[in-house]
Amino acid sequence: MTHAIRIHEHGGPEVMKWESVEVGAPGPGELRIRHTAVGLNYIDTYHRSGLYKIPLPSVIGREGAGVVEAVGAGVSEFAVGDRIAYASAPIGAYAEARLLPAERVVKIPPGVSDAQAASMMLKGMTAQYLLRRTYPVRAGDTILFHAAAGGVGLILCQWARHLGATVIGTAGGAEKMALATAHGCNHVIDYRREDFVARVAEITGGKKCAVVYDGVGKDTFLKSLDCARPRGMVALFGNASGKVEPLDLALLAAKGSLFVTRPTLDTHVASRADLVETANDLFGVVASGAVKIEVNQTYALKDAAQAHRDLEARKTTGSTVLLP
Repeated sequence: MTHAIRIHEHGGPEVMKWESVEVGAPGPGELRIRHTAVGLNYIDTYHRSGLYKIPLPSVIGREGAGVVEAVGAGVSEFAVGDRIAYASAPIGAYAEARLLPAERVVKIPPGVSDAQAASMMLKGMTAQYLLRRTYPVRAGDTILFHAAAGGVGLILCQWARHLGATVIGTAGGAEKMALATAHGCNHVIDYRREDFVARVAEITGGKKCAVVYDGVGKDTFLKSLDCARPRGMVALFGNASGKVEPLDLALLAAKGSLFVTRPTLDTHVASRADLVETANDLFGVVASGAVKIEVNQTYALKDAAQAHRDLEARKTTGSTVLLP
């Protein structure tokens, strides 16, 4: 019997239950995969809490890696035994095994471990679209990234530095500041002790940033606007501190004809071609050594509730995986 973490109601980590589930044979266009590692992401807490509504009961989780156990009719790109990873499939990753549409899965290349793949697909493809498409970062740009010691931050800041950008990050406390510095940040601001708006102005000589990447949300968003240069961009891609209040668009004019966007990974990998291109770009920078993927925490899959508690308490750094 296969086990999975399911929720029957929205709420805190306590609503997550380790239960037996049935996983049948793959239908046309599907794969049955057995997970070897499952990624932990902040969006999982949104699905659990109800901030992002999902049908109930449900297995949560967006990201995983594993081995193909069975192939449905019409699937020619994959075979039994292939190592695969995904981050854009329907939710349901917190399971020992599951069915997936083959078109939402990519093969893991040699040199990338299952744990690395499970920990980097969602965060790494998020970094890819933010850096390469939301605002195409170029050599000479100065950027600001909030929560630089988090999962997306550790990948994006390395990648941005590789592209030739000057990278400013925010982090809380000496340990996380050191981690951000070791992963690409030219400057790190301790948001607990320093006014990051004033520090950005000081670091840039008043010129501010070409783009601000804000996955924190409520606690930082309005101040993020003050860190963007005239005609600069603020990309709000998450709500770790809560949902941002409605914005008076006249404020964007007053602060320098700013651009604000609310991008999502799902939009950027909606087609098979976009998914493969995004994943291959990520695999390429990892394989080259320009971006290093480190799994800093592991939990048993059945202990996912504790992983959520630690994630929400900001006790984790970088990537975390759940092991079936």
